[in-house]
Amino acid sequence: MSKVTLKGFILVPESDLENVKSQLVTHRRLTLEEPGCITFSVTEHTENPLRFDVYEEFLDKLAFEYHQQRVKNSLWGKVTTCVERHYEIFESSPVKK
Repeated sequence: MSKVTLKGFILVPESDLENVKSQLVTHRRLTLEEPGCITFSVTEHTENPLRFDVYEEFLDKLAFEYHQQRVKNSLWGKVTTCVERHYEIFESSPVKK
């Protein structure tokens, strides 16, 4: 079983900023409730209010794919259609002791 980590940032068009920010609370809550979500963070950048840093960890690829599908069909997916995404995705195997 390989853990999946996504890190990077999104750039939000100024015209969508308030809507994205208002939906972020619900998106965060729903993501953290997903089976297999280890951690999830979306943080507004201190120097660029249109940039949000993203960090996510999921137990395995199946949990990550479930998250991607849920987001695609969610209100968050609709309000972030014009968001520019810059992500790196890594899979890592657990360390055996």
